[in-house]
Amino acid sequence: MLGLVQRVSAASVAVDQGVIGEINQGMLLLLGVQKADGPLEADRLLKKILNYRIFSDDAGKMNLSLSDVSGGLLVVPQFTLAADTKKGLRPSFSSAAPPELAEQLYDYFLSQACSHHTAVQSGRFGAHMQVSLCNDGPVTFMLES
Repeated sequence: MLGLVQRVSAASVAVDQGVIGEINQGMLLLLGVQKADGPLEADRLLKKILNYRIFSDDAGKMNLSLSDVSGGLLVVPQFTLAADTKKGLRPSFSSAAPPELAEQLYDYFLSQACSHHTAVQSGRFGAHMQVSLCNDGPVTFMLES
C-alpha cells in the first residue's frame, strides 16, 4: 500500500463541484493500493501515518505526529500511485490492485482510520475528483507499508 502524505494548512476534495471532504491543519493522504496488499498492509500504513512526526514542536523541529496535534486526515484514493513509470512514455498499471480489491481495501482503511482518529474525511472511490490543498512547508513524503 502506498501513501503520498502532504502536511497541509487546509485541504478539500470535490466531486461534481460539491465539496465532499475538507480539513484544516493536518494531512492529505493520497492512497494507492497494489495487487499484493491486504488488511495487514492497510493497518501498517495507518499506524505509520497517524504516528509519523511531520508537525513542528515548540522548537520548530518535526517531532509531532498527526495524533499529537489532533489534525485532520483527508484520505483520497489515487490508483495512479501504483503506476510503473520506468519504461516508455506511458505509465503501466500492472501492479495496481483491481478496482474491486482496491475499493475494499480503501473502505477498510477508512473504517480503521475513523476508529483510531477523530477527524477523518475522504474522497470518493472511482469518482473524478478535484483536490485542493495548501501544502504547509512544503512537506511531502512517500510512505509504503
